[in-house]
Formats: sequence, C-alpha cells, structure tokens
Amino acid sequence: MCLFCEIVAGARPATMVHADEVALAFLDARPVFKGHVLVVPRAHVETLTDLTETGPFFDRVRRIARAVEEGLEAGGTFVAMNNRISQSVPHLHVHVVPRNSKDGLRGFFWPRSKYASAEEAESYAALIRKAL
Repeated sequence: MCLFCEIVAGARPATMVHADEVALAFLDARPVFKGHVLVVPRAHVETLTDLTETGPFFDRVRRIARAVEEGLEAGGTFVAMNNRISQSVPHLHVHVVPRNSKDGLRGFFWPRSKYASAEEAESYAALIRKAL
C-alpha cells in the first residue's frame, strides 16, 4: 500500500482539508509555502493517464484552489502535477500552492519548509476548510 493509500485508509495521519467519495485533500507535510495542499483521488491510480474519470477529480482540485486563495487570502495559486518523473509518491496527486506577488518562487525550484507544530498546520487547514 502506498503512502497516500495509507492516508486514504486512515492508517497514516494527515492534516485533512477535505474528504469525500472522490478525493482527499490534505496539507503537504513539507510545503513550498504554508497552506500547500495535496489533492489525491481516493482510488489508487499512479498517473493522470490512469484516471478514468477526470471531471469529478479536477472539480475537487478547482474547489481546493479557490479555497486556498480565499481562505489564506493568497494572490493566486500554483497548481502542478508530475507523472512518474519527479513524482515522489506513485499515487496521482495535485499540488495546490498558495502564491503571492514577490513570494520568491522561481521556476520549478520548490524550496520546502515545515510547520512549527501540528497546531500551526491545523490552523492553515481550518482556514482552507472554512473557505470550502
């Protein structure tokens, strides 16, 4: 069972933002910027080409992107996905990263940070959940 399947099954903890029959959205444990969310399909698929129903999944991605912007008062979002190359977990996942003008993110170099505590992570997740 892959890392994200363990999260889907509740066998591994994650700071959850959203969960339904199609997808889960939770904070990335090593965010580019705080509030960085991963959206994963509930069913195990490795890549985008393995996903048979794209519409319902990407509706969740769209909703999370809007919630990240509204909930965190971000200027925008960076939405990205890797297929196989640079895919750290072999389970389809979309990164939704809050962005602001002059935030320092350049190209595809993603510096990572950490939350100071589980409580800080939960405060970011709560802001995004509220905006959903």
